Amino acid sequence: MEQVSSTGKPVQITVTDGYDLKGFKGDTPVTFVRAEFNQVVLGDSAKITVSPEGTAKYNFTSSFEFNPEGGITLDDLAHKPVFLTVTEVLPKEKKQRDEKTSILGQAVVDLLPLLEGESSFETVVPLHPVPGSPLEPLRSGVKQCSLEVKVFVSEPLLTPAQISGGSLLKVTLEAAYSVPESFIPIGPLQNYMVGLQVPSVGEKDYPILFKNGTLKLGGEREPVPRPKKWPIANILAPGANNIPDAFIVGGPYEEEEGELNHPEDREFRNQAECIKKRIIWDLESRCYLDPPAVVSFQKRIADCRFWPVEITRVPLIIAPKGKAAKFDKTDDESQLSFHGVAYVNMVPLLYPGVKRIRGAFHVYPYIDSSVYEKTKCLFSLFRDTGHHLIQNNKVGGVNSPLSKPVISKNLKEDKTVKEKDIEGKPKPGDVQAPSIKSQSSDTPLEVEPSLCHNPEGQQYVEAGTYIVLEIQLDKALVPKRMPEELARRVKEMIPPRPPLTRRTGGAQKAVSDYHMQIKNISRAILEEYHRMFGKQVAKLGSDMDSETLEEHKCQLSYELNCSGKYFAFKEQLKHAVVKIVREKYLKTTSFESQEELQTFISELYVFLVDQMHVALNQTIPDDVQGAVSTIYTTSEQLRLFAFEAEVNENFEMAAVYYEERLVREPQNLEHWLDYGAFCLLTEDNIKAQECFRKALSLNQNHIHSLLLCGVLAVLMENYEQAEIFFEDATCLEPTNVVAWTLLGLYYEIQNNDIRMEMAFHEAFKQLQAQALQARVTKQKSTGTVEYVEEGGKVESSLGPWGVANGSSTTAIKVEAPAGPGAPLSVLDEFLEESSKLQSDSREPLLSIQSQDPTISQKLSNILLKEIPAKKETSKCQDSSTFLHPTTYGISQTPTTIFMETIRFLMKVNAVQYVHRVLAHELLCPQGGPSCEYYLVLAQTHLLKKDFAKAEEYLQQAAQMDYLNPNVWGVKGHLYFLSGNHAEAKACYERTISFVVDAAEMHFIFLRLGHIYLEEKEYEKAKKTYLQACKRSPSCLTWLGLGIACYRLEELTEAEDALSEANALNNYNAEVWAYLALVCLKAGRQLEAEQAYKYTMKLKLKDEALLAEIHMVQETVGFGNPSF
Repeated sequence: MEQVSSTGKPVQITVTDGYDLKGFKGDTPVTFVRAEFNQVVLGDSAKITVSPEGTAKYNFTSSFEFNPEGGITLDDLAHKPVFLTVTEVLPKEKKQRDEKTSILGQAVVDLLPLLEGESSFETVVPLHPVPGSPLEPLRSGVKQCSLEVKVFVSEPLLTPAQISGGSLLKVTLEAAYSVPESFIPIGPLQNYMVGLQVPSVGEKDYPILFKNGTLKLGGEREPVPRPKKWPIANILAPGANNIPDAFIVGGPYEEEEGELNHPEDREFRNQAECIKKRIIWDLESRCYLDPPAVVSFQKRIADCRFWPVEITRVPLIIAPKGKAAKFDKTDDESQLSFHGVAYVNMVPLLYPGVKRIRGAFHVYPYIDSSVYEKTKCLFSLFRDTGHHLIQNNKVGGVNSPLSKPVISKNLKEDKTVKEKDIEGKPKPGDVQAPSIKSQSSDTPLEVEPSLCHNPEGQQYVEAGTYIVLEIQLDKALVPKRMPEELARRVKEMIPPRPPLTRRTGGAQKAVSDYHMQIKNISRAILEEYHRMFGKQVAKLGSDMDSETLEEHKCQLSYELNCSGKYFAFKEQLKHAVVKIVREKYLKTTSFESQEELQTFISELYVFLVDQMHVALNQTIPDDVQGAVSTIYTTSEQLRLFAFEAEVNENFEMAAVYYEERLVREPQNLEHWLDYGAFCLLTEDNIKAQECFRKALSLNQNHIHSLLLCGVLAVLMENYEQAEIFFEDATCLEPTNVVAWTLLGLYYEIQNNDIRMEMAFHEAFKQLQAQALQARVTKQKSTGTVEYVEEGGKVESSLGPWGVANGSSTTAIKVEAPAGPGAPLSVLDEFLEESSKLQSDSREPLLSIQSQDPTISQKLSNILLKEIPAKKETSKCQDSSTFLHPTTYGISQTPTTIFMETIRFLMKVNAVQYVHRVLAHELLCPQGGPSCEYYLVLAQTHLLKKDFAKAEEYLQQAAQMDYLNPNVWGVKGHLYFLSGNHAEAKACYERTISFVVDAAEMHFIFLRLGHIYLEEKEYEKAKKTYLQACKRSPSCLTWLGLGIACYRLEELTEAEDALSEANALNNYNAEVWAYLALVCLKAGRQLEAEQAYKYTMKLKLKDEALLAEIHMVQETVGFGNPSF
């Protein structure tokens, strides 16, 4: 055991026992253990005889000195294991002087726990047999020979500051695929090398080298999982090459962070990784980064983004005789050939919570100007700064696979000697510091002329060569907030709404409910009797005898039993009776005997009959006669009415409808979100924020509520709160495209480019995954192919605030001006499903095109960036639809993350955000001007009443998709709002003539019918309004139908339609006006006067209609009580 210097820290390795050992000769071989570290022998154990059971008590301790100032460093501990070689001492034969030994196997002890702050650890490591050893190889079902090892240091090697601030960098080089055809396994031996530089200590750059890659012919895919290997040479046992518990597991291409991770790359990668030639390394190199190096590492990524990873080939020459089986590198620098470089985007390591990036990266020819342009790196690791590394493995041994380091007292002196030996080359110390960081200098550094041509490196491009690389840190450079913390912050900002107080009922409440049910059932029975015998009773009057009444009673009982109404009435009454039993009689358990049950039933029956009489006596005749059936408007109808009021700029009436929905269902968060969107329309941001926060208080996991709270926080410049809302949304639903995109837009406002790119990249990845899932759904489900054949995503349309968040529905709300810059809300739930089937220019999946990874453009005037590596589509179809509340809508047009977000923002009237995202859509290489893009632009300008701009954008949209019904629908709205009803009529007629409906058929029918009425084409108006009534009936649709029928002198139909309109909204003065006209024409004086009274009370604004009423009143001689 070697002596330990007093200035260092001893690291002790103790081998206590060996298990399941076997020898070459005999069952009880004599063995000893040799410990090696850093290719230095630490010592040999005593010779121990193995027991018949295969165990050996070694109790052997060796140690080495850890001295970061000039000996074994943390980097050595990170990537160099302790080797324990078990050797058998063979028995002496006759006339044999020296003992013969034979190596049985080799074990590997990973010292990584020491870098995690531990001062000691115990482990049982497998003993890997050497070739020809009697030890059992590692396989399942067979006991593996092993050694029990303890590692101890007197105190932790890392300080608390190093543990908290330092990190361990792991770089795994898997393989280079699709290498040039000129790479052949025969001929001169070649050393295939890959290298990169990382800041390891302070501001210094350390090279990481991967050497001796194995060239393999194609034919089969590399197996996964497969073990990662130590970057150490001359390991005796083949199994000892593998790093314990470290495997290359692969994974789907789409989940990689590099290049070639898109659907169109799948076929090429499958061929490259199965058929074509490749170079295999499977090496993992480690490097410890102390806290200053972590800061430097993080700053380097932020400054340079793309790091060069070089690849080259160097010929091997066989050493002279006497040194057989040993290779050395040629000293001729010109032997450096096939010099290529891959550009690894390191920015994802600056994303919050990201500790690992893995991907495939194209290999390009190494040309100085290109490398400097992309990475700001002036020197080549192999040709300039690291050529001596190719020749001498001792320098830069950090994670160098074939390094042969020795324990040196002063590595700095060792380096100085080596630098002096290399004449005519820049010193590594002088070169490494500015090698990547030199971009901060204003003046270009003097460098040797760059290579203008690299024909050998060009072969990488022609062959499509790429390397698969993994870079991993044990701690994220940028910590990510935990979901629990985000949820806590949201809860602090918006406390959860307390649950509704429990309704407590008593005996009195139970009896009252029973009375109410008796009254309801009695009214229903009377209505049924009136339906059956009303005319006969009216005819007979008081002449009815008892026999007739008895006959009616029997017929009524028969009808109630046959129709099932009798049993429905019993079920209706059952709950009230149960409440009386529980609340008044306090009976909640089973009866003990049948007699007790019969007694209780008799008592209960008497009570119920008495209370029935009480309830019937309270129902006076006026109450019965006044029980006029009313049309109960549903929540969906109220939303439709509110939307119509918005379009007609009747915001007061729209607010009434929204508030009525809230009064009916105050716990329904969709109602709060709709009302908040309406407040955004009227630019009442404070009330909108209150509504969105109220919705969030009802359900703090509701994604849309979180997103809308974040949008309002940004609009009101509460940026810290906005970040919390958006981050919480992405944590709760990581697959939400809109959430990631809105988070990216927020980071853009904060000028945080790296996080912005992270969010946009994640949004695109989720959008791509949805498109792939849609394709799989198409292949598996033949019955629903038509719904997914365009790469769309099925989602529920029960409301715009549902859990599904990939909605492609967009409201083209341009019907009426709604205030400065305020768009109108969407109407998804009330209108028929409208599928856009544009077969001329559709693809089943996102069209993805390769893109230079270094693109990063910023327009300072609008603070927008072009995000690299987002592969989307630039289709021009508009896929906005209005959905029926009981159907499912399908997004059938491939889209970009920005268009998805635009659709969401248009629903909630966040126009300020829409303009920002439209700019992104325009700049996005896969987006750009499309039909839907111009439609949204036209919509926003229509809201501002900028008709000229709107018409210009609509012309652009029509040029891109002339057969799009939405284009013609929006054109019709443009001409209608600008007063050109003739052109509007032509556009609307063209729209409804398409086989596929436009997104806004409701208002297209309403406005086309209005134009027909103006032009006195009453038959066409009647047909148009009838279609509207069938699709989505409202007061306005029935009113239009009533007017058309009245003008056609169809008074009965007109009265029916106007009555429907009046039932849906009895505050519409125009409905009362036409009812008055109908009653005047029909000669019903009392009804005409009542209708006229409400017409005047509600202040009819149509002077021409009022004059017509007065004229008809004068003609018939009644209708105006004031005469």
